[in-house]
Amino acid sequence: MRIDLHTHSTASDGTDTPAQLVRKAAATGLDVVALTDHDTTRGYAEAVAALPEGLTLVTGAELSCRLDGVSMHMLAYLFDPEEPALLAERELVRDDRVPRARAMVARLNELGVPVTWEQVARIAGDGSVGRPHVASALVELGVVPTVNDAFTADWLADGGRAHVDKHETDPFEALRLIKGAGGVAVFAHPAAAKRGRTVPETAIADLAAAGLDGIEVDHMDHDAETRARLRGTAKELGLLVTGSSDYHGSRKTCVLGEYTTDPEVYGEITRRAFGAFPVPGAGGA
Repeated sequence: MRIDLHTHSTASDGTDTPAQLVRKAAATGLDVVALTDHDTTRGYAEAVAALPEGLTLVTGAELSCRLDGVSMHMLAYLFDPEEPALLAERELVRDDRVPRARAMVARLNELGVPVTWEQVARIAGDGSVGRPHVASALVELGVVPTVNDAFTADWLADGGRAHVDKHETDPFEALRLIKGAGGVAVFAHPAAAKRGRTVPETAIADLAAAGLDGIEVDHMDHDAETRARLRGTAKELGLLVTGSSDYHGSRKTCVLGEYTTDPEVYGEITRRAFGAFPVPGAGGA
């Protein structure tokens, strides 16, 4: 089985619609794909309706968190999307995205970049607006060659000249909410230093004690040495090890199925979850 547990659609900051994403996942030869848009589950219904036969969909979300002033992301799998406490927190994070993006546009204008809110809103479309949409605007204007090049201290990286903080959930509270909604929690790309500051890896032990299920080890932003170190940490703490593409369509260079999760780990995730169940494809429209 080929299993990719981290992808994004136009419901957040990907460039493929949920329907396009699941069709592409099937065409790529994946058996299981997780839709993990940022702080939202709005793409679920479309993905399920279009799910090709032979592909299983894992519903999820990537939650924006902050620990000691450092941003981090928590992948939540197979939780009840209507559970009130987690739903309210996701909406709180999402509602802060528009004023934050507007503030980043204002900072860029102060730096002499002629980006407009209308441009960013057009790029975001119906998705949850975020830094990748602002980064795409910088690419359109020729300020940077790629989206990844916008995530530097010069521009949008944490602490960068045009960076603006947003509401982010305390990760220990996120764990409580995910568990309360019947879900499974995996720390996304914990050592992705290319994106900015990362939380100390010593914090993983504290998160594990609080109910963290696993860490995303096999990821494009982790080199071989980092993956080996994180595998050792996971083994020491009894955590699951996942791998995934973090696919965003054409917005980033990663491709579907670039990294995958072991079928036994996927099986354990489905055993632990009780908020929702994987959805087998029945040949969607």
